[in-house]
Amino acid sequence: MDFLKRLVTWWNSQTMGTQLFTWRKGQKVGEDGEGNVFYQTADGKRRWVIYNGEAEASRIPPEWHGWLHHTWDQPPTETPVLRKPWEKPHQENLTGTPLAYVPPGSLRRPQPAQRSDYEAWRPE
Repeated sequence: MDFLKRLVTWWNSQTMGTQLFTWRKGQKVGEDGEGNVFYQTADGKRRWVIYNGEAEASRIPPEWHGWLHHTWDQPPTETPVLRKPWEKPHQENLTGTPLAYVPPGSLRRPQPAQRSDYEAWRPE
């Protein structure tokens, strides 16, 4: 079943075509903390990632995202990106998951927020 999924879908890691291209032309550059593996061609013009699990672009850390999009030439394994002390660690997009941010007063909150500064309009 895993073989069939990889043959026809792109969101379950890599397709057979991507695996064949990676095997023939890819040079492994590095791996991030999520287990995603990064590759490039011998001339360095093409860069890509093989996701560990579901293909979700927001799981790529900023330093690898910059390398993938040719913002800088050296991968983070060779030249680590300096982090500011105020920067938070990278977190994937949680929209649509139970861990998504839900602001006060949202209908998605289990109990509606009690507001004393608001009075609902009622027709006369």
